[in-house]
Amino acid sequence: MTLRFLQLLLTVVLIACSLQVQAGATRIAVIFAEADDDNSGAFSSVLGGMEGTPGVEIIRLTLKDLEEPRLSQLLMAAALRGGPIRLAAAGGSIGPIAVLYPDIGEPYRSVFSKIIEGIEESAQTKVSSFAVGSNFNAQAISGELRRQDVRVVIALGRNGLKAASALDKEFGVIAGGVVSVPDTDVRNGAILSLAPDPALLFARLKALSPKTQRVVVVFEPRQNAWLIKLAKEAARAQGIELLAQEASDLKSSLVIYQNFFATADPKRDALWLPQDSATVDDSLVLPLVLQESWSKSIPVFSSNVSHVKRGALFALYPNNVELGRNLATSALGLASGSPVARGVLPLRDVLTAFNTRTASHLGLASSNAQQQGFDLLFPEQ
Repeated sequence: MTLRFLQLLLTVVLIACSLQVQAGATRIAVIFAEADDDNSGAFSSVLGGMEGTPGVEIIRLTLKDLEEPRLSQLLMAAALRGGPIRLAAAGGSIGPIAVLYPDIGEPYRSVFSKIIEGIEESAQTKVSSFAVGSNFNAQAISGELRRQDVRVVIALGRNGLKAASALDKEFGVIAGGVVSVPDTDVRNGAILSLAPDPALLFARLKALSPKTQRVVVVFEPRQNAWLIKLAKEAARAQGIELLAQEASDLKSSLVIYQNFFATADPKRDALWLPQDSATVDDSLVLPLVLQESWSKSIPVFSSNVSHVKRGALFALYPNNVELGRNLATSALGLASGSPVARGVLPLRDVLTAFNTRTASHLGLASSNAQQQGFDLLFPEQ
């Protein structure tokens, strides 16, 4: 790369930073070498996809086009239309992406297969998948990844995350397919949780039950303190009072649930069942909760789709293919040096399950248009 080219790049960046941000299309100047595109047409394909993105305007700049008069004309024209210009340099290879996923049977294997399908659809590079058992050899995995020139790993499930955490620090890690993780497993990377974003849960609740003013949730802090922190902010935004009660095991959780239903007000209260092994289970907690909620007409919503089949009002659950696409996007960003979010992030790639019988019992009418917006309806129709 010549000094003149570096100066031109700097000019674009400085002008991009100095232009005032305005509403309208995002204008991106993409600089690439035509020689890199001669055989595969890869860059042209990528640029074509970018140009089809709503709200984005692409300004193509090949290296031979970067003469000062042409560059000035392009930037001036963009400035007159309003809005900033952002710089994207296309070139080089990020190498293949590796996916570490649990060596596990059905039905969970199909879940991870769908996530990997989404990764492969969006990765724009080779994807190598490795099934990881409980007794994995971290050194052997690291050696194979180096042999394939892998720099970024997508870790799925607990086994995948454990294996990725044991790898040498040279590998970047993006994780998904887990609800929560111990702090020691985060490794300063991004973890896309399977726990639905409370903001989406509460927005759906208010759409179905506008009268609800208070939501009660029982949680175990080591598993879900991070999620409850987000939930408090989301509840405030929806005008909901969130009563989050801590419990350490199922026995103490049952006492809290019993006390809640003893004084619950169907005109204002609802109960949220999170994904929490210490406070929610299918054999003790769920039967009690569903029986009491039915007799007292208290809406119960869940982060577990199977609860809707048994009588919960609704649940949000993962869109696994879309989750895979977002994992791939995060991995590509990490591989290219772009800043990525850190820590555990809630699931926003969700589908909705809805129980029409429960809604009718609660007096919550749902229109045909609303029902068409649900992905699963129970009882099955």
